[in-house]
Amino acid sequence: MVFFSQNITSKYLSLAVILFLLCGLNYQAHAKDIAIQETSSLPTNSVITPSDSLLYGVPSDFVEDLKERTFTYFWEVVDTETWQTDDRYPSRSFTSIAATGFALPAYIIGIHNEYISREDGADRVYNVLEWVWNAPQGTDSEGKTGHRGFFYHFLNYETGTRYQQVELSTIDTALLMAGILTAQSYFDGNNSVESGIRALADSLYRRVEWNWAMNGNSTMSMGWHPERGFIDSQWEGYDESIILMVLGLGSPTHPIPDESWDVWTSTNTWTDFYGYEHINFGPLFGHQYSHMFIDFREIQDEYMRDMGIDYFENSRRATLSNRAYCKDNPGEFKGYSEHIWGLTASDGPANVTKNIDGQAINFHTYTARGTASGYLVDDGTIAPTAAGGSIPFAPEETLNALYTMKETFGEKLYAEYGFLDSFNLTYDENGWYNPDYIGIDQGPIIIQLENYQTELIWNILKENKYIKKGLKKAGFKGGWLNDKNEY
Repeated sequence: MVFFSQNITSKYLSLAVILFLLCGLNYQAHAKDIAIQETSSLPTNSVITPSDSLLYGVPSDFVEDLKERTFTYFWEVVDTETWQTDDRYPSRSFTSIAATGFALPAYIIGIHNEYISREDGADRVYNVLEWVWNAPQGTDSEGKTGHRGFFYHFLNYETGTRYQQVELSTIDTALLMAGILTAQSYFDGNNSVESGIRALADSLYRRVEWNWAMNGNSTMSMGWHPERGFIDSQWEGYDESIILMVLGLGSPTHPIPDESWDVWTSTNTWTDFYGYEHINFGPLFGHQYSHMFIDFREIQDEYMRDMGIDYFENSRRATLSNRAYCKDNPGEFKGYSEHIWGLTASDGPANVTKNIDGQAINFHTYTARGTASGYLVDDGTIAPTAAGGSIPFAPEETLNALYTMKETFGEKLYAEYGFLDSFNLTYDENGWYNPDYIGIDQGPIIIQLENYQTELIWNILKENKYIKKGLKKAGFKGGWLNDKNEY
């Protein structure tokens, strides 16, 4: 798991294995018996325009309001000394390099939707990249922003140096670089600002020593500390690290070994959960983050060719199984329904055990909530970003969930910058509503909503030579990638 000082994944949590067998679910077909053309819920050439009055029964003015409010978070919530995006707001603790990686495409979405001018957006992006390029790198435990092209997970305000003793994060750096490459491919103008963006983006990506982070192993380390070296935990099995692997493979300067992708996929867990066979991973962010940048519809690596689907369809199934679990609600938490659902990494009310209606419930603050075969972290906390980050995979179910939450809870959940991070109706009789927005949970909402409507970020990165190279080295073929032969 990313985005706190100690990475949390199913590899670190001791959890009871959950196998729920439900009847009445419409989708029971085995993956190998279903053609990609029949399973992708959004056709390759589908573009939904904002002028549509209703999207699956949801008013388009709500959809557009959500997008603009969420954009405004990224435009206004920023450390103007370093141009890095706050981890959260209105609480202020530190900036987040992954949130900055999500802010860069958000600025492009702002330009595309005419919330800001292209000139203002380009100036902001240039400021971000220029500061990141010039920020101090080195092995010192204090006073540095990163090392070997990687960046520390969280940074101090104003100085942009390492926050406390957080790790040099491989996945957070990858998400930052994904945003940087999006800017590189979008800003194609001949003026000094846009040409500067392209040059800075190229230099930043080429500087990252992805191969160093392998630490001599067959899979990449999750991070490094100057005090004690590499983190023992490595990226194994399907999760949010697809983008990390693609960037590492595509590097022209410090690539990871060609066989790294096959090693990574060999640890996948393919099984049924709530009637949906797919590669399981509990929190929904693991099925969303890489898909914010790469359109996986109808392109396949060898693993997915054998399974008969693509990673887009896999995320669709993961989304619907998450929803099916919440609808079933085996924990009997308040408020769960077919329209109020969604488990992913998010804030929670407290680290405390409470007895509610004769049941002892362990509540948590920030943790990797989610549900899958062999994984269950659920304390009654719902995060709107769980549905929001899955909009392209299951638009009817996700948009209706978001609209229902907004209409049901009003300003307690939907305020100045769109959806606050999370809520829990079980915690006490009045319910708990998070007072904060979190940058890495805002990003999936705006980026995936725009991808659903116009495919904007997907299409931008289809033109990026490093993304294409990484995908092809991983063995991806088919779909749009067949038309993108050059590196």
